[in-house]
Amino acid sequence: MIVSMKRFATKAEIDSVCERIRDFGYKIHAIEGEERVVIGVVGVGDVTACLESLEAMDCVEKAMRISAPYKFVSKEFRTGKTVIKIGSDVDIGGDDLVVMAGPCSVESEKQIMESAYAVAKSGAKVLRGGAFKPRTSPYDFQGMAEEGLKLLAKAREATGLAIVTEIMSDGEVDLVAEYTDIMQVGARNMQNFALLKSLGRCGRPVMLKRGLSSTIKELLMSAEYIVAHGNPNVILCERGIRTFETITRNTCDIVAVPVLNELTHLPIVIDPSHATGKRSLVPPLCRAAVAIGADGLIVEAHPCPERAISDGAQSLHLEEFDRMMRDIAGYVKLWKESRAAMAATV
Repeated sequence: MIVSMKRFATKAEIDSVCERIRDFGYKIHAIEGEERVVIGVVGVGDVTACLESLEAMDCVEKAMRISAPYKFVSKEFRTGKTVIKIGSDVDIGGDDLVVMAGPCSVESEKQIMESAYAVAKSGAKVLRGGAFKPRTSPYDFQGMAEEGLKLLAKAREATGLAIVTEIMSDGEVDLVAEYTDIMQVGARNMQNFALLKSLGRCGRPVMLKRGLSSTIKELLMSAEYIVAHGNPNVILCERGIRTFETITRNTCDIVAVPVLNELTHLPIVIDPSHATGKRSLVPPLCRAAVAIGADGLIVEAHPCPERAISDGAQSLHLEEFDRMMRDIAGYVKLWKESRAAMAATV
């Protein structure tokens, strides 16, 4: 359930409500807000009696049961958009569209540094690159592991870009968190619940990619695992799902963006590279993602896609990425105007 306090409730009043909640056997999950505090409550007990008791308190504006199974990522818990701060100058879910770009895999120092300088110059705020790579074949390139993480950190130091890279197991959480700014959960690990629980305690923002055959509800339930274990900084990523269509690598569920915007306060990013698997389709899908209200993009770009160890066919040349960033500038301008207009009506 959630408990909305009256505006400017005092600390003593908030403490008294929390004590009453605990008297009914519930736990306080989270306390949100400044002017108007919202208390998140979890546990098993007599919900009706608890709600009636809380609403009888003068300092409580409203107490209500959350109907969605994903309680703390639901808009019932928080109506405004969650803004996730990355470093000092990147806000995902805020007033700027955030573009993440870089190669699928870290292959060498020269490759990642060239990519980092180029995407930063073109306007990206986050460098993507895989140090650990989950591959369908056990014989494919599996990534440079910690050496790759060190190269990403070196690129961050040189360019000022934040870093997003994939985490594959709960045993690697501490290692990856030491080097990166955003922990990426790949599609294959969306329901790796041991990993999700560990990421709830990792102290780093998490970008959660939708599973290959997962519903939107399942995506939100996986996000709930991370939030319920202590980490509210979750970014959702639509990267295409598996359908009967084979002309593209996956089928991009573009309508997932407005659907998620109705259901959750978490920011939403589109991955046009994995959604299409074709370089030529990435720029038009980026335009569509901006137009439909995504908070960001994560795009694969490589100095020489023809020689890329992984995902070369869907990676933009660095010059193509620069051109795409210039092409979507008009869409981004309209995106910002729309955000400002929506904020003014709230």
